[in-house]
Amino acid sequence: MRDFAEVGGLMNYGANIVDAWRQCGLYAGRILKGARPSDLPVVQSSKFELVINHQTARMLGLTVPDKLLVAADEVIK
Repeated sequence: MRDFAEVGGLMNYGANIVDAWRQCGLYAGRILKGARPSDLPVVQSSKFELVINHQTARMLGLTVPDKLLVAADEVIK
């Protein structure tokens, strides 16, 4: 969850929470239409995001490589 990096964690890499909730909605819709939960496939999130807290890195005396900063979905300054 990106919340960890937003509140001061160094970085976070994980599933996009909006995409995860969308998938939950799709599952709920299938069940409401009559599908048996045991028949539904397990789905892995398809969208992942990298969030880097650059301010925390500076406070810890760490240098984040430019390639990593460019690859990040969001950099908190």
